[in-house]
Amino acid sequence: MYRKMYMYTPFHYRQGNLLVVIMAESGNHGGREELMAELKRLDIETEIVEHPEVFTVEAMMPHLQDISGVVGKNLFLKDKKKGLWLLTARHNRVVNLAKLAKTVGAPGGLRLADESVLQEKLGVTQGCVTPFALFNDRGKEVKFLLDRDLTDKGHPRVNFHPMTNVATLGMAPDDFLKFVRETGHEPILVNFDALE
Repeated sequence: MYRKMYMYTPFHYRQGNLLVVIMAESGNHGGREELMAELKRLDIETEIVEHPEVFTVEAMMPHLQDISGVVGKNLFLKDKKKGLWLLTARHNRVVNLAKLAKTVGAPGGLRLADESVLQEKLGVTQGCVTPFALFNDRGKEVKFLLDRDLTDKGHPRVNFHPMTNVATLGMAPDDFLKFVRETGHEPILVNFDALE
């Protein structure tokens, strides 16, 4: 069992049985505790699974064999004009960034954004990217791309990291959309099946 110590964007390291989560000073960004408080305020029911720190979907999936619903993966992207995009897709979705950029009208294509921009805008680090971090985008600078499969295929839950990569948080798709819209972001739904 790990004990957690929260001090401001997450940086994790282990010291024996102690998992230390140091939050690098990141302005007014909220972390896991603030996220959970916001979900409670919105009366959103959640399920959470604690697991070892993971940095890829492949490393995470063995820890989530018993959860219900679908697991998401996330990419923080930029276009040629420095517009920012957060993509949330089904965990095993193959994403062709060139086709996606053309479909959503991203000028000059899409590519991964720098981690420093990720930390500045969403308050998370690589490996912890999550649509829940949209609540830190108070300036509404990030456009949110959402795989239509996550909300339109009857999954009982959608599951993402809760601002840290040592847990996975699930909720009903309608509650997830409620949360996203509460952050001031309207999801741009993408039909990836039509892009393949």
